Amino acid sequence: MNYRIIAVDFDGTLCFSNWPDLGEPNTPLIEYLKMWQKQGNKLILWTCRAGEALDNAVLWCSEHDLKFDAINDNLPEIVELYGNNSRKITCDYYIDDRAVLPAMIS
Repeated sequence: MNYRIIAVDFDGTLCFSNWPDLGEPNTPLIEYLKMWQKQGNKLILWTCRAGEALDNAVLWCSEHDLKFDAINDNLPEIVELYGNNSRKITCDYYIDDRAVLPAMIS
């Protein structure tokens, strides 16, 4: 593969909100992700939202011109490559407001 994959969280990351509400966009991050995707890379929306709350988040992202290659799922080419669809999302980078960098753990 000649592209990178980012999995990005919604609440507190793309959208400054308290679940299940929607809030203000994280405009710098959204612009960065759109640029990243224009360079041929892939985006996965990786969120705990489901059902109507997920539908609302996807619509909110669409209204901010942010489209995803997968939502809470692996990319089809990753499933084909490994012959299964692992519950863990395969990506190069996770962007999440709850992330901890390994170097920070001691």
